Amino acid sequence: MTTQQAAGEPTESAGSTLRAGQLEVGYIDVGSGVPLVLVHGGESDRTQFATLRAHLGDGLRVISYDQRDSGITVNPPVPYTLGDLADDLVALLDALGLQSAHLLGTSFGGAVAQHAALRHPERVASLILVATTPSFAMGSEAVDELLEMSHGDRLGAVADFFFTPEGRAATLPARPQTLTVRDPEQRARRHAVARQHEVLDRLGEIAAPTLIVHGTADRLAPYPAAVLMEERIPNAELRVIDGGRHAIAVEFADTIARCVREFLGVNPACAAPQP
Repeated sequence: MTTQQAAGEPTESAGSTLRAGQLEVGYIDVGSGVPLVLVHGGESDRTQFATLRAHLGDGLRVISYDQRDSGITVNPPVPYTLGDLADDLVALLDALGLQSAHLLGTSFGGAVAQHAALRHPERVASLILVATTPSFAMGSEAVDELLEMSHGDRLGAVADFFFTPEGRAATLPARPQTLTVRDPEQRARRHAVARQHEVLDRLGEIAAPTLIVHGTADRLAPYPAAVLMEERIPNAELRVIDGGRHAIAVEFADTIARCVREFLGVNPACAAPQP
């Protein structure tokens, strides 16, 4: 369900929808094997993972989906919580006939994945937390700066917030793969729920084996957040991308894919953690 752009970056098809709980959820479901659900960031949708999916390879059933107020998912126009988003994820697993799955969440998607692991531990086989944080307060100044921009201004800020100088030339001409358009009401609901994220005091309750992948130059989810998660989550390991910014799942997709495959036991080919 992927195609190739002229510039060389993959982009994902329109996908399908299915009934999951009370929502009509947009999703992409590709491959067979170990089930891995990709949970997109706050300003993204199910198509965020085109580049990462292309590197993940065989042996994985890779599923991405649209959260509320994202992509082609249809939800009531009412406020919701991170708990609701975690429950939505589990409803998706039910609709797909999955008793459990591995969760990979980037940025805000990592927050959703953390809440799912806390609310539904029996449904989460493992957590992979990429460029995320256990608390909105960690990096909130930079996040607020980005959220308060118009969609057009955010597009202009992508280069600095999301990519290293070295990665911009290769990545941005194809597609940032980070931002989706929302109306003002949808944006307001998304931004309000992002500010609710706070699980610092509950990290010790996460039972799932956890892989943390983080860039040292991430302004939106500062690197100390990753160190803290590794320290407080009982069964966690940290892989560091030196100099990486917020869009490491795009710019360093090959490296992250190797780490994911090693972590899930699909193919042990990930380099050792950097100091």
